[in-house]
Amino acid sequence: MHWLELTVQTHPEAVESVSELLNRYTTGGVAIEEPIELIDEGQEYRVLTGQPVKVHAYLPIDGKEEEARQQVAEGLWHLVSLGPQFVGDLQTRIVHEEDWANAWKDYYHVTHIGQHLVIRPSWRDYTPKGDEVVLELDPGMAFGTGLHPTTRMCLEQAEQRTQPGMRVLDVGTGSGILALAAAKLGAASVHCVDNSSVAVESATANAVANHLSDRITVTLGVLDEAEGARLSGQYDLVLANIIARVIGSIAPNLARVLAAGGILIASGIIEDRRHEAEQPLLATGLKLIDHVIIDDWVTLIMQK
Repeated sequence: MHWLELTVQTHPEAVESVSELLNRYTTGGVAIEEPIELIDEGQEYRVLTGQPVKVHAYLPIDGKEEEARQQVAEGLWHLVSLGPQFVGDLQTRIVHEEDWANAWKDYYHVTHIGQHLVIRPSWRDYTPKGDEVVLELDPGMAFGTGLHPTTRMCLEQAEQRTQPGMRVLDVGTGSGILALAAAKLGAASVHCVDNSSVAVESATANAVANHLSDRITVTLGVLDEAEGARLSGQYDLVLANIIARVIGSIAPNLARVLAAGGILIASGIIEDRRHEAEQPLLATGLKLIDHVIIDDWVTLIMQK
């Protein structure tokens, strides 16, 4: 079988919208290629923030690919018409079956985040230096490796605020990258929740690969009112890297599960929609103690 690779170059602010569109019409996964520069004599990489990003997706060439390609092209046209954010033209190329399984892996590299965190895709070699904390990650084509600004900010905040013995909740865990970081930084336990069965499988596998299954549990579900009541007051640190609207909708439950003095790190928030998350969180009685901004993305740090 051959595959059709679809590629769109876009501004970082539009990456999630483009990824969602491509994921809707393709079956072979989505990969995000962020701009990087070589450091340490070409052995390591640094992500360049604020630069155009490439989003790749894959379609099996089975006679239906042209219809799907046209649907993606039409969807991109509508995205461009909705706002000023940069979304480039759709580019395509044919990828052979033997190359498809590994094509997307070329877009992921060993990445340094914060002071000590290192994200190592499972297929790349890396020898840690000094007190570096290495997270081995097999993201699959549907999840990021910490390169997106929202994830990067969450990881940096988790590094600063995770204390030994903490109880942590990761809402919308995805690949489990935030949970891995919290556990390796000393958290006693990390409970992960996601409404995607694919995410649950990915996060569980990554916990196993990092030898953290004894401290990380992953469940399929949502943080609704009933779950918030069941978990009331149990967590010292809550991580929620989702989107502003969803964070706002579950704000009472996020506040409820925090222990007194507990910290919430809320990310995935476009600056223009900050109020959709911040105002509902403040209404629960949480106090904003800090915030971080990269490009047009905001991370809120709140305390109970």
